[in-house]
Amino acid sequence: MNYILTIVLLVISNVFMTLAWYGHLKMAELSWFSKLPLFGVILISWLIAFFEYCFQVPANRIGFEGNGGPFSLLQLKVIQEVITLVVFVAFSSIAFQTSFKTNHLIGFVFLVLAVYFIFK
Repeated sequence: MNYILTIVLLVISNVFMTLAWYGHLKMAELSWFSKLPLFGVILISWLIAFFEYCFQVPANRIGFEGNGGPFSLLQLKVIQEVITLVVFVAFSSIAFQTSFKTNHLIGFVFLVLAVYFIFK
């Protein structure tokens, strides 16, 4: 059961991370937000990133085999990277109407293969 909880927490964490890292690019379309100085944008991003850490740290503690979890450190990192890319593709497709192309699909296939080989 810890593997499911770990993955769910990592997904939630990555949603916050993506919003903190890239959400300000979309928010710049709002007049009040576009008038903020860079420091204000950074503070808002840090506030959002706080919630990322509130999910990321427990996910790693619960999921890490050294704490009784199901994943090695390397497995945790690979899972996190794949989740990051999936969340980012969803975010960029929704927020910025980016298109998902064949080369992106091929890259994801290689990432899935990387996960497969890391777990072998």
